[in-house]
Amino acid sequence: MSAAPERTGRILGSLLGGAIGDALGAPIEFLSIRTIRDRYGPQGVTGYVSGGWPPGTFTDDTQMTLFTAEGLIRAAVRSGAGKGTDTPLVIWHAYQRWLDTQDSPVLWDRDFPQGPSGWLVKEPALRHRRAPGGTCLSALDSGRLGSTLISLNHSKGCGGVMRVAPIGLVASDPFELACEAAALTHGHPSGYLAAGAFAAVVAGVAHGEALTSSIDRAVELLRARRGHEETVRAVEAAVELAASGEEPTPELVETLGGGWVAEEALAIALYCALVAADFRRAVLLAVNHTGDSDSTGSMVGNLLGAALGVEALPEEWLDGLAERSLVEQVALDLAAVGGAPPRDRDWGPDRYPGW
Repeated sequence: MSAAPERTGRILGSLLGGAIGDALGAPIEFLSIRTIRDRYGPQGVTGYVSGGWPPGTFTDDTQMTLFTAEGLIRAAVRSGAGKGTDTPLVIWHAYQRWLDTQDSPVLWDRDFPQGPSGWLVKEPALRHRRAPGGTCLSALDSGRLGSTLISLNHSKGCGGVMRVAPIGLVASDPFELACEAAALTHGHPSGYLAAGAFAAVVAGVAHGEALTSSIDRAVELLRARRGHEETVRAVEAAVELAASGEEPTPELVETLGGGWVAEEALAIALYCALVAADFRRAVLLAVNHTGDSDSTGSMVGNLLGAALGVEALPEEWLDGLAERSLVEQVALDLAAVGGAPPRDRDWGPDRYPGW
């Protein structure tokens, strides 16, 4: 029996796994399963293909996931400096830096006198628009913070849930923090509760808990929140479908929805993780369907990467992943912080300023 992955290996596995799923699904995101099969064969895509960007290129899903991780790191830096820390606010600052990479106007002079600080916002590889979600752009461009108590909109698009895996990896209360991080841009309860549930499941498997137990615990957390019904139904549908014993197919995946909204993306990710025998098959099942293939692929990659560790990721997919070193660096920095003040880390004052 192989040893359980160590903590850094799980964090690397989750961020790299999410980027792999994102890159596999991106070229087929808006295609029907019939078109996917006609174009790539009866199994659909089985590796990286081009689709407007070079093969192996990740999209806004991974971009925003990396900025979520950056926000967590900066919050830990701030806490380590003995300053009060409003972690959702620090994550919102990180999302404003992501907005800057999308060539959208950010009111740096008025709201951020320090400007777009830190190293991540300056990375050329991130300064590309790769199908960013309209809700994320408009909510962040408003300059206002949404929360679970004060919503900016009534959106439940999957842009809130697809970016919160780092919270599950390091936060002390991943469900609550992920809800708040998603509610910064997505105000519908299903939009942020699905994010809380996903982060809770990631947290469970990252600590060695069985996936089924992690899902059960997430459902308990959901039931305690107002407006949980839609998300709980979606999770229960995924669990029931996985338990049915039916051979997994794209057509079965599509009975859970297309993944365009948060609770459907969560359900698809959970179903694929439950029924597939390994990382490769789970991610391919999660992307080869009619729907939001990059988001569902990235989420199942995040989830199983946390559960199985980086060693479970296919080597050829790691080798072909564009900007792999960038994702690895953020993952290693997140692992060094681990939700607590950084220790023995020579970052310098400008790498991760605490705001």
